Amino acid sequence: MANTRKFKPVTHVIFDMDGLLLDTEDIYTKVFEELVAPYGKTFDWTIKAKMMGMTPQEGAKYIIKKLDLPITEEEYYEWTTKKYAELMPTAKLLPGAEKIVRHLHKHKIPTGLSTGSDAEKFNTKTTNHREFFKLFDPLVTCGSDPEVKHGKPHADAFLVPATRFPDKPDPAQCLAFEDSPNGVVSALNAGMQVVMVPHPNLDRSLCTNGTLVINSLEEFCPEEFGLPAYDS
Repeated sequence: MANTRKFKPVTHVIFDMDGLLLDTEDIYTKVFEELVAPYGKTFDWTIKAKMMGMTPQEGAKYIIKKLDLPITEEEYYEWTTKKYAELMPTAKLLPGAEKIVRHLHKHKIPTGLSTGSDAEKFNTKTTNHREFFKLFDPLVTCGSDPEVKHGKPHADAFLVPATRFPDKPDPAQCLAFEDSPNGVVSALNAGMQVVMVPHPNLDRSLCTNGTLVINSLEEFCPEEFGLPAYDS
């Protein structure tokens, strides 16, 4: 177990969504593999790691340029939107997600969400989890929120939700949870500690920046950051 004196106590928590709370990353991989295959291209985890946490707009520009795809951004959006509508509603909550969020809610710890998705994609992904996502306030959809000028790894994705807590905490009082390298850097740039929970396929050399790196949300011990411990 981590040394409890290692981490600074926090009062607020902000979660990423994709690949952290909701098991969407494998769906994204499937969609992108199918998108690029007709052009003789390969979508691998080197590319995926770069795209994780980007807004939809940034992701479209990146993959089209990176793989030199002969499609427009409009064609990209049309094709991927159709695929997302088919597959994303099947996404399940990842292990430990419901336990930690409901625990924080029970103990009245202010808990926000910051997702790179736009509002439309957020609604598609959370189709079968409406009650769970009502536990987050604020809830920021970076892909369509006008106050988020730049996606991850820029700090906006975590600074904006921090300002929307009623008591407007200092970012240092907030603990971020992330699964992507871009997201971790975003939280650090915002001045927050960050717990990284990387996908098993993510190159571990990209997982060194987190304040704490764990394999699953089930491994998290809230008391290590001054939060209420789980009931025994």
